[in-house]
Amino acid sequence: MSLRDCQTRVDAWISRFEEGYFHPLTNMTRLTEEVGELAREVNHRFGQKTKKPDEPEGDLGMEMADVLFVIICMANREGIDLTEAFDRMMAKVDQRDTTRWTLKQP
Repeated sequence: MSLRDCQTRVDAWISRFEEGYFHPLTNMTRLTEEVGELAREVNHRFGQKTKKPDEPEGDLGMEMADVLFVIICMANREGIDLTEAFDRMMAKVDQRDTTRWTLKQP
């Protein structure tokens, strides 16, 4: 599924509700919350803070998807095409960072 498809799918879901998209500041707070949950899972898996013995295993993919959902909500509310924005961002890093890293040899 493309980013554009994801944006359409989220918009169709949100459009079912009278409340619609949350205010930008609410979405920013939601994003911060979701990134914190992702950070907690990453820390438990790869960091020094291990889970408690009775704490259930988390789902790293779901935490990433939660972050993506909120980003899509923010983009949709502001009329941002994430595919176009992502393409511009990749062009920027491709130009800026082409010689920054060591290229793999074929």
